[in-house]
Amino acid sequence: MAKTILAVDDSASIRQMVSFTLKSAGYDVVEAVDGQDGLDKAKSRSINLVLTDQNMPRMDGLSLIKSLRALPQYAATPILMLTTESSDAMKTQGRAAGATGWLVKPFDPQKLIEVVRKVIG
Repeated sequence: MAKTILAVDDSASIRQMVSFTLKSAGYDVVEAVDGQDGLDKAKSRSINLVLTDQNMPRMDGLSLIKSLRALPQYAATPILMLTTESSDAMKTQGRAAGATGWLVKPFDPQKLIEVVRKVIG
């Protein structure tokens, strides 16, 4: 059975690129328009990996990570930040919140697939 990835980004074009890239590699993808939408969708189904942007309306990426980590079913689920934010301070905040890894936009589709395969197979 295909593993399910939650792609959370307020940019429709980024969601489409991420979704297309991961679906072509054999993954199921659930899209969310912001952190709150992502949290709601994560609560309603089983997700194997979360990819989230940082800067979004309603709930940002760090808040989403903290909210997911507070749920028992997501305590150990890999969460990758996919964002334009690349400062060490932001990465430190991401790690403190519970992020598993960090990818900077614009992303290389092949690199995205490699990282996802490394994290969830």
